[in-house]
Amino acid sequence: MVIARKIDDTLPHVPVQRSAATLSLAYVWVAYIAFGLAAVAGMVQGMVRGGIMELPSWTNYYQILTAHGVLMALIFTTYFIVGFIFSGVARTTGGSLHGAALKFGWAGWILMTLGTLMAVVTILLNEASVLYTFYAPLKASPYFYIGSALLVVGSWLAGFGVFASYRKWKRENKGKTSPLFLYMGVTTYILWITATIPVAVEVLFQLIPWSLGLVPTINVMLSRTLFWFFGHPLVYFWLLPAYMAWYVCLPRIIGGHIFSDSLSRLAFICLLLFSIPVGFHHQLMEPGISPAWKMIHVTLTLIVVIPSLMTAFSMFAIFETTGRKKGGVGLFGWFKKLPWTDVRFFAPFVGMLFFIPGGAGGIINASNQINAVVHNTIWVTGHFHITVGAAVALTFFGVTFWLIPALTGRKLTKTANRMAMVQTVFWAVGMFLMSLAMHTMGLQGAPRRTDYTTYMDHPLALGWMDYQRLMAFGGGLLFVSAILLILILLYLTFYAPKGNTEYPIAETETTQEVPKILERWPVWIGLVAFLIILAYGYPILQQIQHQAPGSPPFVTW
Repeated sequence: MVIARKIDDTLPHVPVQRSAATLSLAYVWVAYIAFGLAAVAGMVQGMVRGGIMELPSWTNYYQILTAHGVLMALIFTTYFIVGFIFSGVARTTGGSLHGAALKFGWAGWILMTLGTLMAVVTILLNEASVLYTFYAPLKASPYFYIGSALLVVGSWLAGFGVFASYRKWKRENKGKTSPLFLYMGVTTYILWITATIPVAVEVLFQLIPWSLGLVPTINVMLSRTLFWFFGHPLVYFWLLPAYMAWYVCLPRIIGGHIFSDSLSRLAFICLLLFSIPVGFHHQLMEPGISPAWKMIHVTLTLIVVIPSLMTAFSMFAIFETTGRKKGGVGLFGWFKKLPWTDVRFFAPFVGMLFFIPGGAGGIINASNQINAVVHNTIWVTGHFHITVGAAVALTFFGVTFWLIPALTGRKLTKTANRMAMVQTVFWAVGMFLMSLAMHTMGLQGAPRRTDYTTYMDHPLALGWMDYQRLMAFGGGLLFVSAILLILILLYLTFYAPKGNTEYPIAETETTQEVPKILERWPVWIGLVAFLIILAYGYPILQQIQHQAPGSPPFVTW
C-alpha cells in the first residue's frame, strides 16, 4: 500500500491504495513515453523548418510533424489526464477504486494502448502523414483511423470507471455534496465523451470506409465540421484537468484553502456548456457555412471568457488571502510570501501566466475580421503552444513532481526540486521564444504546416528566416528541458528515497453550502444537448442534404 500524507492534522490518514496507484502510474508513464518521442520529433521539426538541418531520405517533414502532433497533443495529454483523474478520484473517495472502476480503467488502458500502437506504427511506416487533425481528403492508412477509434473508445471506458466511482460515492453518502475533485472529474468526462462522439462518427462512418475503398468519395465539409465539433472541446479537455490542479491541489500546496466550492463547480459547468458548441469559429474562412451560424459559434466562444475570468479571480484570491495570512502586508506584500522555490507551485503558476496571452490570442482567433489576418498562419501554431504547450503542460509537470512520489511512496527531494525548477525555467523560456517567433511570423503571413522553403528566395520569406532560427533555438531549449524532465521522473519513480508524500487536496476554510442544482446532471446534460442542437443541427442537416461533390482520396507524400 502506498501512503499519502493526510491533508489536515485533524483528518484521518487517507491512503492511495496500490491497485489505484498502479493504474494511475500505468497511464502516466505511457503519457511520458509519448511525450519523450514527441519532444524528439518536435526538435527535429523546428530545426528542419529553420533551415538548420535536412532530413534523411527515409523520412519527411510531414511524417515528423504528424508524429509530433499525435504523440504530444493526443497521446500525452489523454493518458496523463486519465491517470491524474483516476488518482484524484481514489484519493477523495477513501483511497481506493472499487472493482468496476478498476476493471473499466484497465480495459480502457489496454484499448487505448492498442490503438496508440496501431496509429504510431502507421505514422512510422509513412502511411499516415496527415497531421493530428487528419483532414480529408488527405488519406491515411485505415489502421491509423482504426487505432484512433480504439483510443477514443478506450478513453470512454476509463470515463465509465470514473462515473462508477461517483455513483458509488453518492449511493454511500446520500444527500451529501460530492468531493470537489470527483465532481470536476465527472464534468471533464462528460465534456470529453460528448465531444468525441462526432469525431467517432466521422472516423467510423466516413474515414474508415473511405480509406478502405468501400466508398469512392467523402463529404469534406461534413468531415471537417464533425472534427471541429470535437477539436475545440479537446482544448478544454486539456485545460479542465489543469484547472482541477489549480482549484483543488494548488491551494493545499501553498498552505491555503479553496476560495469557493460553489464558484469552482459553477465555473466547470459554464466551461461544459460553452466549450462544446463553438467549432465553427475554426471554420470562419470555409464556404458552406452561413455567416449567421458562424456568428452563433463566435458568440458562444467569447462567452467562455467568463468562466476563465472566474478562475483567474478565484486563484488570485487564494494567493492573496494565503500570502496575507503568512504575514504579507501592503499592496503586494502577499506576493512575496508565496512558495516561489517549490516547483509544485512554481511550474503551474508560470503556466497561469502563459494563459493570459494565450487567452487574448484565443479571442483574436475567434473574431471573424481579425481571424482573417492570422488564419492558417503560424500565428495559430504559436497560440496553440502557449495554451497547451505552456499553460497546460507546465501545470501537468508541476502535478507530476508530486503525483509520482505520492503514488510510489517516495519523496521529492531538495535536489530533485531544484532540478525541476531548472527544467521549468528551460521550458518556459524555450516556449516563450518559440511562440514569440511564431506569432511574429504569423503576423507577417508565414503559413503553418509547411516544410523549410524560401519561396524561391522571395524577400518576404527571407525576412522570416531569423525568426525561423529563433523558433528552432526555442525548440532546442524545450528538448533539453524534456530530457531533464524524463530523467527527473525516472529518479522519482525508481531512485528517490522512500517516504510519505502528500497528495494535496485542499478544502474550504469554513463549511460552505453548495446549491444542489449544481449536481443535477440531467439539467446540465440537457442544456448541453440543447446548445448542440441549436448550434449544429440545421448546419449539419444542410451539409448532408446539399453536399458539394465528394472528394476522392489523396496521398501527397
